[in-house]
Amino acid sequence: MFTGIIETLGKVVELEKEGGNLHITISSAITQELKIDQSVAHNGVCLTVVAIDGGRYTVTAIQETLDKTSLGKLKMGDLVNLERAMVLGTRLDGHLVQGHVDQTATCTKIVESDGSWFFTFEYDALLNNVTIEKGSITIDGTSLTVVNSKKGAFSVAIIPYTYEHTRFNSYQVGTTVNLEFDVIGKYVARLIEVRQ
Repeated sequence: MFTGIIETLGKVVELEKEGGNLHITISSAITQELKIDQSVAHNGVCLTVVAIDGGRYTVTAIQETLDKTSLGKLKMGDLVNLERAMVLGTRLDGHLVQGHVDQTATCTKIVESDGSWFFTFEYDALLNNVTIEKGSITIDGTSLTVVNSKKGAFSVAIIPYTYEHTRFNSYQVGTTVNLEFDVIGKYVARLIEVRQ
């Protein structure tokens, strides 16, 4: 489990395809604190550390993950949002995040507003995921609050700290991002679907 509070950014330094798998090697300030078999969220995708070499570590994404997230689009030099798994008994600053991406979305609008930014995203509403006004959403692993919730679209407000310390400062109209919808909302939606 994660909280959606991004710890740091990592840089993609190596990509190696092996069958349907993609081995992703990351250079990061937290590498020295990692260990083999540890879970780390990469742009919101929970992946297991499989190798550590100096200031670099490697994770592997299987084909299913590559098909359902934006990780298959990574290029050398790309920055990724990183968060280690939460520790029980500490403050939960974001919201409960599983690191299991539900689907991707596309950034359709960016508006700077008096020192902050509003980002609008559109996603395939046919997959039955929903947002609610003032509800939680995870974008590339970042825990955020939904504003302007609509079917298949929503916006988020980004403060300067988040803009500077996550991938949000690199987003452009057309950028593909990973979405994880609120876990409680997903269970409620599923129960309603089953009862109909």
